[in-house]
Amino acid sequence: MKPHYEMADIFRLYGDQYRKSHVMNDEQRKVMRAIEACRTAQLGGHSETCNNCGATKNSYNSCRNRHCPKCQTMTKEDWLSDRKRELLPCGYFHLVFTVPHILNLLILSNRKTLLDLLFSSVSGTLKAFAADPQWHLEGVPGALIILHTWSQTLIDHFHLHCLVPAGVLSFDKRHWHASGKKFLFRPESLAKEFKKRYLSAIEANLNNLSQSEDTRFHLRQAKAKKWVVYAKKPFAGPKRVLEYLGRYTHRIAISNHRILSIDNGKIVFTYKNREDNKTEKMLLPAEEFIRRFLLHVLPYRFMKIRYYGFMANKIRRKSILLIRRLIGIAMEIEPFIKESLQEKILRITGKDIYLCPKCKQGRMICQRILLPDRS
Repeated sequence: MKPHYEMADIFRLYGDQYRKSHVMNDEQRKVMRAIEACRTAQLGGHSETCNNCGATKNSYNSCRNRHCPKCQTMTKEDWLSDRKRELLPCGYFHLVFTVPHILNLLILSNRKTLLDLLFSSVSGTLKAFAADPQWHLEGVPGALIILHTWSQTLIDHFHLHCLVPAGVLSFDKRHWHASGKKFLFRPESLAKEFKKRYLSAIEANLNNLSQSEDTRFHLRQAKAKKWVVYAKKPFAGPKRVLEYLGRYTHRIAISNHRILSIDNGKIVFTYKNREDNKTEKMLLPAEEFIRRFLLHVLPYRFMKIRYYGFMANKIRRKSILLIRRLIGIAMEIEPFIKESLQEKILRITGKDIYLCPKCKQGRMICQRILLPDRS
């Protein structure tokens, strides 16, 4: 049977050594502690006994940290369940806005400020294009925007995934203006506007940023580069959108299933080579692997999923109902069904968490609560 390795194993084996030899911020330390403690006696839990064979086992609580590979599946499912009731009967476009790597160091040194500016620059670009008569829409767009900070090899790679309905709500809120079927806006034009807005925003805030000697040189290089906005083919409808959403919304830098081995201070993991789309293996010293993982720890309470335009939080519910009526295409809305944890895990994984792992017939019954072990 293939060994099962986890990010928690790496932190438990090499975390103390890393903490002693590296400068870390409070949030990075908090993430390491949470992942190390996840589903262990440190967080407490409960003791269960089978009502058929009498077998016992302890089940420990999750850390629920958003950077933990083991704690994102349930969070993602809850989030997707909410989004099901907000879909529109139209196509959706997937756009990816990528920042040139020459700006990575500046962003890492001013993470919250420059990532906030990244969101505002992308949303501002979409808003400006939707209002421009040349694109024959002239209205307010909607956008779900998700931040990713990593590449497949865990190095810093800042980009935003945008899910955008194929149309806009007119400024007077009386009409739905559908976009063309092939593209929402021309990617090359989006890239130029995005580049202009983001670099202008950085320069306007430059005096308030932590800088290196090369900052202004890097900005000049970024200006000289051609920026890229990637546009995927539009989705045919809401169902395909939901299937796709889960791949991006609650993804973290690396999932446990990609970790192949942990041995003698070396970590082997898989990554997808974007040049030929093949899966390959990479070996890194544990110290470097941890460093790369911690690059992607977000600032405290930083929102990595944001909504704009008619999808903004305060108006989304009313806007969705209005736009559905304006489009005039009936769509079946799934009713809200409150699931228990057992039902949810059974649906997602096919596993019954209350089935006795020993006799496979009895039910595991909670006998007592286990308090957190602080020793």
